[in-house]
Amino acid sequence: MKTLVTGGAGFIGSNFVEYLLEERDESVVTLDALTYAGSKANLSSVLEHPKHEFVEGNICDELLVRELVADVDRIVNFAAESHVDRSIEGAEPFVETNVLGTQTLLEATLDADIESFLQVSTDEVYGEIEEGEFTEWDQLKPQNPYAATKASADLLASSYYTTHGLPVLITRTSNNYGPRQHEEKLIPKFITRATAGQSLPVYGDGSNVREWIYVADNCRALATVLEEGVPGEIYNIGSGDEFTNLEITKRIIDMVGASNDQIKFVEDRAGHDQRYALDCSKVESLGWSPEWSFEEGLKRTVEYYLS
Repeated sequence: MKTLVTGGAGFIGSNFVEYLLEERDESVVTLDALTYAGSKANLSSVLEHPKHEFVEGNICDELLVRELVADVDRIVNFAAESHVDRSIEGAEPFVETNVLGTQTLLEATLDADIESFLQVSTDEVYGEIEEGEFTEWDQLKPQNPYAATKASADLLASSYYTTHGLPVLITRTSNNYGPRQHEEKLIPKFITRATAGQSLPVYGDGSNVREWIYVADNCRALATVLEEGVPGEIYNIGSGDEFTNLEITKRIIDMVGASNDQIKFVEDRAGHDQRYALDCSKVESLGWSPEWSFEEGLKRTVEYYLS
């Protein structure tokens, strides 16, 4: 089995590439444009692996994508602009990569003999939910440019299944955390700032709730969907571990020995969703369940950034 992993030098992508090579003994081609969010250093443990090939390039490069797709069995698309604040400042790169890039991949796949195309998405496409949990059948209500472009990519991928019979699978995952996450994201940002004695800027009153999943659990879930999922279906992936941003901040402070005095409440982000939560019974029916507790995952993450 040979898998093309796009965006494989990023946070989740690099962990997934490592998982396929080391835990599943599969062949992997990694495609990454090596923007600010991707680095070959993230793949240092497997860069010279005999079953791994790294290609620097953009998923919008039609000729390159067609060449790579023709020689693999599966595609897992992680490639995306993913930082909400950046999308608010300027949405064009998000439209180009998240929408047009996905469309380029889908088109190339039509002319190839592909067993499955996994579109990796996010719980943010649903918008916010005050109570209960989102199911895969709920309406999409993205409330920031990043989420809107991911929702667009989901709809495109789904349409290629309906129209062309392309074996598309879609996953929507809650907030990931763990080793190699870019330091502009909340958990690594606050770990590094807290240990340096710097302020910890918390949006609004810190009451926004997110569901957090350790990246290793997400990688196992993605592999499970690839192997057991039904083409055309969508699978939510989450842990059930919900915390407010303020709770996350205080847990990090306690774990690194920082001070609550470092917390600084700042003006809330535009279009800031109050709460996300996912019903994951569908992916659990495939035989997957999370293994990492939040406490264990956060401890491992703190150790990574402190080292």
